[in-house]
Amino acid sequence: MQATKDMLIMQVIELDEGTADILMGAGMHCLGCAMAHGESIEDACAVHGIDPDALIDELNKYLATK
Repeated sequence: MQATKDMLIMQVIELDEGTADILMGAGMHCLGCAMAHGESIEDACAVHGIDPDALIDELNKYLATK
């Protein structure tokens, strides 16, 4: 299982709840807000000024250990 930029934030968290710590560490502190259910990782990165490729790499490195 891997995360992709077009996945919704909640879909990534559903892959493994540990991804929430990575997302919050990257600056996405509103994981419980309504946007988390309808916003892609790429869109959220654009709003928060985060490099989506770097975040996806970090998420997938974590997921590969599971």
